[in-house]
Amino acid sequence: MAKIKSEELGTLPISKLLIKQSIPASIGVLVMSLNVLVDSIFVGNWIGPLAIAAISVVLPVTFFVAALGMAIGVGGASIISRALGAGEIEKAKCTFGNQITLTVLVTIGMVILGLVFTDTLIPAFGGKGEIFDFAKPFYTVVFYGVPFLALTMMGNIVIRSEGKPNYAMIAMIIPSVANLTMDYLFIYIFDWGMEGAAWATSISYMFSFVYLVYIFRTNRSELEINVSHLRLRLPLIKEITSLGSVTLARQAVISIVVLILNNILFDIGKEALVAVYAIIGRMLMFALFPIYGIAQGFLPIVGFNYGAEKFDRVKETIYTAITYASILGAVVYLGIFLFPIEIASLFLSSKEGLPANEVAINNYVLEHISSAMRWVFAATPIIALQLLGGAYFQAIGKAVPAMLLTLSRQGFFFIPLVFVLPHFFGELGVWTSFAIADVLATIVTWWYLRREIRRTLTV
Repeated sequence: MAKIKSEELGTLPISKLLIKQSIPASIGVLVMSLNVLVDSIFVGNWIGPLAIAAISVVLPVTFFVAALGMAIGVGGASIISRALGAGEIEKAKCTFGNQITLTVLVTIGMVILGLVFTDTLIPAFGGKGEIFDFAKPFYTVVFYGVPFLALTMMGNIVIRSEGKPNYAMIAMIIPSVANLTMDYLFIYIFDWGMEGAAWATSISYMFSFVYLVYIFRTNRSELEINVSHLRLRLPLIKEITSLGSVTLARQAVISIVVLILNNILFDIGKEALVAVYAIIGRMLMFALFPIYGIAQGFLPIVGFNYGAEKFDRVKETIYTAITYASILGAVVYLGIFLFPIEIASLFLSSKEGLPANEVAINNYVLEHISSAMRWVFAATPIIALQLLGGAYFQAIGKAVPAMLLTLSRQGFFFIPLVFVLPHFFGELGVWTSFAIADVLATIVTWWYLRREIRRTLTV
């Protein structure tokens, strides 16, 4: 592949540029989401519905540690995009070097702690009853691969900040293809159960890590660093962690939400209702892939043009991205609304001779999934504004509003709602909390973003 110059972020027409950046990002997110989706289908059909619930319990813990790498990646990528826009190449290289060092130090320390407190963390996140026996082997093995996942997430975001979405897309496709291939071998052929699923996941992270090392070491990146760039620099660390804390806080809140939800749902409907949410969680990762892809394509464009003080291009990027993402969100919701049973059925085994408890759980899921899925996705057509609004402030280096807007949806609105509404409406109160929180957060973001545009982007 020819080396793509970051200057294109400041010269190409916005619609063309957004499509060029977002399509590879969307494909990458789609493939990764399909990986999670198909992985869950394999696990549900070959191991059972409690295995899906177990993965739903474990992933928020492991992804929180991996999100340390993502947070460092996003925080540094904002600096890198603005530095490249301002022509400060050495600052961009030092930032990347500091990101590598921080990611290695922080994630390895967290992995050690996570393995020490395995038996405490799994039940805390809803891994109770029969779910615990499925969750523990998956958790332990997946944690071995988390540092590679963290480094991959960090490197993927950095390569995208240079305006090179195709490389980032390939880095997301590699672990997905590898994971599904090894799932078939380890679970179906070798019958290794949850440990097989876990080893497939961990090894797939390593493949992606190796690919990114190859990209950065073979002159395909403008960030050709040396050992001196790895030395930690306090001003850069402060800026990386300030901006990255937004991403980390979002993942922390997601993990807290899963902890709360799994425990509330277990109290209402035991393992079966946790399985319902596990399927919905997989669909949340999969169905919103075009919106997440646009958000990822949006970040480097905004950061570069803001750094270059091309504010008209920044405004055009905001409006274009929100329009595209909202249209796609409406299409996604239509599919969810029309086919909830058909979607849920993909995750459940229909083979003959299933144990009675598994049949009972499958029937319970099919009875409860339609209303749950429709309420959880109800605000999808407008949620793009909330996601892109928070991402905008992160891209331009304003950590405080980025933090507040990012946390508004799940932290400020959803958590209080999900503690209150189930007392009055039971299970329905859980699902309606999603839609109400989405609407409230979108209104707040719209007001704040409009004010910011008028104050800073009006020439």
